[in-house]
Amino acid sequence: MRAGTFAGGTFCKPKAKRSNSMASPDRATEQPAWLDGSLSRPRVLLLGFGGRSTVAQQMERLRPVIEEHAEIVGFDLEFSQDLSAIDADIAVVLGGDGSILRAANQMGTRQIPVVGVNLGKLGFLADLMPDDFANCFVDICAGKCRIVQHLMLSSQVLRDGQVMHDELGLNEMAILAGPPFSMLDVDLYVDAELATTYSCDGLIISTPVGSTAHNLSAGGPILRKSLQAFVISPISPHTLTVRPVVDSAEQVYEAVVRQPNETTSVVVDGRTICNLQAHDRVRVTRAESTFQLVEVHGRNYYRTLREKLGWGGDLKKRMTKPE
Repeated sequence: MRAGTFAGGTFCKPKAKRSNSMASPDRATEQPAWLDGSLSRPRVLLLGFGGRSTVAQQMERLRPVIEEHAEIVGFDLEFSQDLSAIDADIAVVLGGDGSILRAANQMGTRQIPVVGVNLGKLGFLADLMPDDFANCFVDICAGKCRIVQHLMLSSQVLRDGQVMHDELGLNEMAILAGPPFSMLDVDLYVDAELATTYSCDGLIISTPVGSTAHNLSAGGPILRKSLQAFVISPISPHTLTVRPVVDSAEQVYEAVVRQPNETTSVVVDGRTICNLQAHDRVRVTRAESTFQLVEVHGRNYYRTLREKLGWGGDLKKRMTKPE
């Protein structure tokens, strides 16, 4: 990267644009990798948070279904294992979207396709209910599904020109004010050029997958998961003219908090990474890795939004009183 300067430090200008093959990582593959002929059955990782009784119960219930059609090569109910050394074709994650975020973090740069079994509340990513999974898993093993790759982000915290933290995220990077909760002035730079200064309680830079998470709660827009873009959403900005911005994932985004509070922190996918000091830089770029989600037939984007967000649909129908 080429360097650009600002008062108090150095910003990095973006690399040359990537080739078209990297421009749209959210796409369906022609067929799942486990159908390449080298394997008789796909290799499966079983993941979930065993601290919830329903997870352990459903794991025992679904395990025979999985073993009938696939080989289980890993098992983790604590999200504590290093998964990078395990050769697997599919990760079956039992829980909610939070469990899938933890699994994506565990896999790091070696992402494998994920099947989410919803034992949580919303389940935007963990879309299959346990009974649905039991019916669909045989089709998944037979390749009657699609693997869709989704944009991930890389978050770096730089101090005095040195990278202090480097985190991979699926949902978002958030700068949160923290106690004593005084307002922050956050300078946002895009490709080393000053875009704006937010006076706010924090700042969120979200992927399309994360647009229905913290970003949505903060008043940001919903992005179709196939878009190659980030959403920049200030939290409680102190002006009516400040609105969330959607911009290309090819740019380099850097945020500087002029005078952070004592506990102003950087949070990636719900994990607190560090506390910020004055003039620290938080850099967000597109990650080289992509999150891979197994989608089965009969599911679509707007159906998920309609069912998970409880969109009302026909107002007249909703207002009609039952007889």
